[in-house]
Amino acid sequence: MSEGYDVLLRDGGIAHVRRLRPDDRAALHELVERSSERSAYLRFFTGGRSTAHSYMDRITSDVYRGHALVAGLRGRLVAVAEYIPMDDGKADLAILIDDAVHGHGLGTLLLEHVALDAAEHGVRTLVADVLAENQPMIRVLHDLGLDVARRYEGGLLHLDIAARPTARLREGIEARDHEAARASLARVLTPRSVAVIGASRNERAVGHKVLRNLLDGGFDGPIHPVNPHAAEVAGLACHARVPGGVDLAVVAVPARHVLEVARDCAAAGVAGLVVLTSGFAEAGKREAEGELLRICRSAGMRLVGPNCLGVVNTTARLNASFLPHRPVQGRVALMSQSGAVGAALLERLEVSSFVSVGNKADVSGNDLLEYWQDDPATDVIALYLESFGNPRKFARIARRVGQSKPVLLVKSGRSGAGGRAVRSHTAAAATPDVAVDALTRAAGVIRLDSVNELIDTAKLLAGQPLPEGGRVAIVGNSGGPQAMAADACERHGLTVPELPPGLLEARAAAALGNPVDLTADATADEIGSAVRSVAASPEVDVVLVVYTPPFGSGLEQTRHAIATAAKTADKTVLACLIGHDGLIDGRVPAYAFPEQAVAALARVVRYAGWRRALAKSAEVPVQADAGAARQIIEAELAERPEGRWLSPETTARLLSCYGVSLVESLEVNGPDSAAEAARRAGLPVVLKAVGPVHKSDVGGVRLDLRTEEQVRQAYQEMSSRIGGEMTGAIVQRMVPGGVEMIVGGVSYPSFGPLVMVGMGGVMADLLADRAFRVPPVTDAAGMIEELRCAPLLHGYRGSPPVDAEALAGQITRVGRLLDDLPQVAELDLNPVIAGPGGALTVDARIRIAPCQPPPSPLLRHLR
Repeated sequence: MSEGYDVLLRDGGIAHVRRLRPDDRAALHELVERSSERSAYLRFFTGGRSTAHSYMDRITSDVYRGHALVAGLRGRLVAVAEYIPMDDGKADLAILIDDAVHGHGLGTLLLEHVALDAAEHGVRTLVADVLAENQPMIRVLHDLGLDVARRYEGGLLHLDIAARPTARLREGIEARDHEAARASLARVLTPRSVAVIGASRNERAVGHKVLRNLLDGGFDGPIHPVNPHAAEVAGLACHARVPGGVDLAVVAVPARHVLEVARDCAAAGVAGLVVLTSGFAEAGKREAEGELLRICRSAGMRLVGPNCLGVVNTTARLNASFLPHRPVQGRVALMSQSGAVGAALLERLEVSSFVSVGNKADVSGNDLLEYWQDDPATDVIALYLESFGNPRKFARIARRVGQSKPVLLVKSGRSGAGGRAVRSHTAAAATPDVAVDALTRAAGVIRLDSVNELIDTAKLLAGQPLPEGGRVAIVGNSGGPQAMAADACERHGLTVPELPPGLLEARAAAALGNPVDLTADATADEIGSAVRSVAASPEVDVVLVVYTPPFGSGLEQTRHAIATAAKTADKTVLACLIGHDGLIDGRVPAYAFPEQAVAALARVVRYAGWRRALAKSAEVPVQADAGAARQIIEAELAERPEGRWLSPETTARLLSCYGVSLVESLEVNGPDSAAEAARRAGLPVVLKAVGPVHKSDVGGVRLDLRTEEQVRQAYQEMSSRIGGEMTGAIVQRMVPGGVEMIVGGVSYPSFGPLVMVGMGGVMADLLADRAFRVPPVTDAAGMIEELRCAPLLHGYRGSPPVDAEALAGQITRVGRLLDDLPQVAELDLNPVIAGPGGALTVDARIRIAPCQPPPSPLLRHLR
């Protein structure tokens, strides 16, 4: 915070926010001088500026006890907002903004940040006295989203503003952040004018290719080639430097000149910079890339790249790239971190827009999701990422966007856990790639393994309505490929239902069940008629046409018949034209092989199901004493700042704060104390070693000990076998049998916490039967049903069904604990014995570690 952070304003501008410093005094006096007498009066309730100047001296002096933020715009301090704590949990709130930046959303943003900071420092109520005539400020405070009480006294409106964040504040911040992000990219993706800096007369040069693409693409705004060594390029007059009035500048000069060019663009008021040039962070020159970003941020320019292909908007006829071919207009918006992958995708996808982000120094997938959410030309968003800049923010934005537009992701780098030193089952299983899977699943993002899968899925989503379910009717002219399609449906969890009798007219040699085999001599009209008939059935959600050319009426007539039938159907229609990929009539996706078509369909069915479930899901309330839990963590870290595994007693106390109860555990430190504990617990008992070990791996668990002597002997044998790593043991009474499960959690610094459920006990690692979620967990029952062992919980082969609802409750409570306590690095409840009478945790381990609290999702700023 000392260095501050950049923020986006309502109009897309960029301001820099930081804490007030004593050396801001001169800049604050300049701010006062620029303010109108009216503004000074509304802020300080006195005429003239003398009171304002005196106050600026005070807040930059040693006696100032308030908390103040200042904002700078294009190198000038333009606002100061503050709160001054009082003794009763209240604080005085005030703000002064340069008249020139009124209406840009800066005041609202600063008040948000001041309120969040105040709440973090224990302030419960912010107090503001506002002149009744100051309606703009009254509206800002009212619209902020915090709870406000008001009363009038002597021409003043006295406002008591609750500093506690509300749902309305969260919604307002999200809406304002979305508006600002969209505005900041509008002049990048829909510019009124474009400059190409480094435009060359050499037709093989990158700058010339960009200029040629702009001209050939039909961009109808002014195009300015910039080259101090040429009078004209491609028939356009050249400029020695970037002229004024340019929205977008595309930079194609050697890396050593890029910073100088960026400064020229900043001085000329350019809104966005696309730097094609390589030789920055990817070449080890991070300082140069950091300076490029600093120049852009200080001038309010958004930066695409460096080391990228450029940007395309087919609707605006903008091709500001050096792509070798012209992109085809469609309904898919595409972002690629890899230029090569982006170029390959554009050869097979019809797009609304394309952004090659290269090194992602500034503009990222998060920004583009915000822009494309409201883009009327875009129905589907596709991303190729090599890294996440802010994965938590990505998940929040993608979840919102995905409720109206599907988000597809190919993320490279599916790596394992590497050399992470972890001891819990959960942490070992929760690899970074598992974290990405859980994050994207929670956000409703369709994660794909390859570019081909992305293309297959995007075609279906862009051309067809979402299916209402997974019931598939298969219609075609060849039994073998149709049977393959039916088999693929079963593997992917789709159903191929029996069709109602009389749905289709009987036809010689045809199999009129499902699949519907019309035989090889079926005409195009017959196939089209069959598609219309089965699509009309309430038993069907999707029609898959499987056609083997050249039989019947031939490929082209059959394609036309499928397209015509699909136009009248109100169901999802897709086709497998054996050996032929593409689109039929620009709307119906066609695939070369049945398995390819079904795999794409299964992804879309799952996404449609996520959208339906999201509309019904709600966070399950958990009764918790988070305050007591934090005190436990703070006390442990005060004693051991580097963190540690908690003792069994402390583990039990921490879990009890969230309603997770354990079988009573009696700590013992020798054979005799173990025997005494067994007598008190009630025989038979279990003896378990305590220490940084996997107990089952080293013989650290002894079950069903029925006498005190057996307990003594078991302790002696266990201690001798394990040695110094055994720091003691616990004694527990034996519990009734059931299904052994594991509920666990792990926290990543960047991704945040993950919750896991799976087969527990000694089988936890062997069977690797697990499901993960990002908390808060709203579908714990769904997690359980994903497991291969789920039938064991419902009464498998005569065994009694267990209380799965109690197990789901444990999962939900662990999710809340991990969400509240980022210092919990690893957690295992293993085993949790799920039986008819509930879910009982008999062993628990928790490791805590110091960590920086995650940034508030309510604090708006650029990464």
